[in-house]
Amino acid sequence: MADAKAKTVTLRQLSAQLAERHKMTKKQTEEVLEGLVDLIRTNLKKGARIRIGGLGIFRVRNRPARMGRNPKTGEPIQIKASKKVAFRVAKDLKEAI
Repeated sequence: MADAKAKTVTLRQLSAQLAERHKMTKKQTEEVLEGLVDLIRTNLKKGARIRIGGLGIFRVRNRPARMGRNPKTGEPIQIKASKKVAFRVAKDLKEAI
């Protein structure tokens, strides 16, 4: 169960930590991280799987159309097919946590 008071770390904060660790400017590391996010997005749109060693695997999964229920009325509704990004954590990271 996730801790309700867990701290959220932003991309900007990660870039600042990375800049300090590697003696780079914050602007440089922010551009690198934003570039990484953009490349991940672009490749996922193309249908590629993204494997980042020590972190995990990103991939797009297709969800088929299905029947659901309106929670207010209980009436059946058709839910459209959709795509979602799935992430499977790497074994090393899972064991570290």
